[in-house]
Amino acid sequence: MTKNHPTLAVDPYYDGVPEYMTEVYDWAYVDPKWVRMLDRNIVVRILLFLNDQRLMRAYLNEIKEGSRVWQLAHVYGDLVSRAARKVGPKGAFHLTDVTPVAIEHGTRKLADMNWAKVIRSDAAAFQGDGKDYDLICSFFLLHEVPEEKKFEIVNHMLSKLPKGGKAVFVDYHNPAKWQPIRYILKLVNHYLEPFAETLWKNEISHYAAHPERFTWRKRTFFAGVYQCVVVEHKG
Repeated sequence: MTKNHPTLAVDPYYDGVPEYMTEVYDWAYVDPKWVRMLDRNIVVRILLFLNDQRLMRAYLNEIKEGSRVWQLAHVYGDLVSRAARKVGPKGAFHLTDVTPVAIEHGTRKLADMNWAKVIRSDAAAFQGDGKDYDLICSFFLLHEVPEEKKFEIVNHMLSKLPKGGKAVFVDYHNPAKWQPIRYILKLVNHYLEPFAETLWKNEISHYAAHPERFTWRKRTFFAGVYQCVVVEHKG
């Protein structure tokens, strides 16, 4: 935990939160006042330049009714509830996050679905309940974590991926040079998203210890601003 936040010693919303989050993303994902204000569909739509629905569909379309799904982190808006409803009562939906406020919001969104669980855990350490997942999804998580954490998360996801299962990554990508949003995001990354731009330089497979063991299918959106990568075991 960072030592320069005045309420860290007493505020349960900061208990056990990684230092990089309190230093970089306090305003977005840790401080409950900000999260309550930002956790809205309209905010997601604005942040994703009106691409929110097709990026969500890229994930949701991979979910089969009755499947077991692990989503690595809570996100603003109604995505987690939509994913859990698509799974349905014959399956299982597990949402993990490392911040208390995300657990609070996720629990509220999934309260009426007894097949859905919200579990506090680091994305790179979650062990599940001993059963395989059919789908594991990282939705706009990798760009928010330091470089070494990207390696940890990708490799942990792939270690939990059974034969026949899928890992789905939806995140930022390297925009085309003619795409005006590229230059807006350059400023955003400089001031607010210091871990994001390595995804412009590296394929997500770069973070896998053994990428050759998997197939990597990538689609890009909005002139390369976003990507969806679906990963499966070879053979």
